[in-house]
Amino acid sequence: MLSRRLAREIAFKVLFQVDLAGARPESSLGYLLEEMPLQEKYCSFARELVHGTLAELGAIDRRISKYSPEWNIERMPTVDRNLMRLAVYEILYTDIDPAIAIDEAVELAKTYGDENSKGFINAILDRISGEKDDEIGARD
Repeated sequence: MLSRRLAREIAFKVLFQVDLAGARPESSLGYLLEEMPLQEKYCSFARELVHGTLAELGAIDRRISKYSPEWNIERMPTVDRNLMRLAVYEILYTDIDPAIAIDEAVELAKTYGDENSKGFINAILDRISGEKDDEIGARD
C-alpha cells in the first residue's frame, strides 16, 4: 500500500503548510500532486484526508489536547501536531483501522520528526484510539 502511504505523506505536507505558512489547501495539494503523481483514487484519498482533517480541526485539536495536558497544542512541534491531526481524523472519522493510522503516523514521524516524535505521537494516538474503542463498546 505504498500509494496510500504516499497519499498520507502528501496530506501531511499540505496540513503542515497550511498550519505553518497559512497556505491554501487546494493550491498546496495541487502542487504536491504534480510533484508526486498518484493514481486518481489515491489523489482522492489525499484530498479527503486534507479536507476532512481541516473540517474537523477543532474537535481533533480538543481530542489531542485532552491527552496532552502538559503540551499546549500550539506549542507542540508542527510536525507532531499535524501528523497527529491527520491520524486522529482517520481514527475518528473514517473506517480505516486505527492501528494502521497510528502506524502510518509513527512511520512518517521517523522521517519528519525528531527523536521524541514517534513515541509522543504513538502514546497520544494510542489513548485516543482506546477512547474510541471504549465509546463503541458503550454503544453496543
